[in-house]
Amino acid sequence: MDPVVYSAFRRIVQETRPGGRILEIGAVPSADSLLAMKELDGAERLGINLAPAARFQDFSIVEGNANSMPMFAAESFDCVLCNATLEHDRFFWKSCAEIRRVLRVGGLAIIGVPSFARYADVNIMRWPRVLAWLLKRRPGLTDSTLTFRYHWGPEDYYRFSETACREVLLEGFGDVKVQSIMTPPRTISYGVKLA
Repeated sequence: MDPVVYSAFRRIVQETRPGGRILEIGAVPSADSLLAMKELDGAERLGINLAPAARFQDFSIVEGNANSMPMFAAESFDCVLCNATLEHDRFFWKSCAEIRRVLRVGGLAIIGVPSFARYADVNIMRWPRVLAWLLKRRPGLTDSTLTFRYHWGPEDYYRFSETACREVLLEGFGDVKVQSIMTPPRTISYGVKLA
């Protein structure tokens, strides 16, 4: 996982202080897992992944598809984490519905996805001079979008706007916050389940 993304998740966890039972969608048995964050020490941590079941440090990962998680009761988690997974999920809306189902009322969902931003919204001063020069002289390019490349793992289907994160991925959530980080952009959104 990119260190910038991991740091952003850590900051959100430090701010919101979720406890109790934590579920990570797309968890991996490594230090790159969001479940490995030291800020979650003391919480009961579980993960789900399409890969075979595994254990790492003090958390377990079950084999399963987040589109349907009958192994978890409704409202059985206090926090659900999901990063770099929904773009690979052909039926991501089913996983979002399952996140809502397994999360207790008042529970927190934190979701990271690749997104896009207009070139004009990106700080071109940090870009190579040639690209900055080109963008300043070709006004039409600033109406284009920048996004993370297509990447395998197992497939790559989607990119999400900030509006999609707020109104689709976290539909029915309150106190929703959406932040774009990095270039090309990743969007991390989080909110509290209302009902």
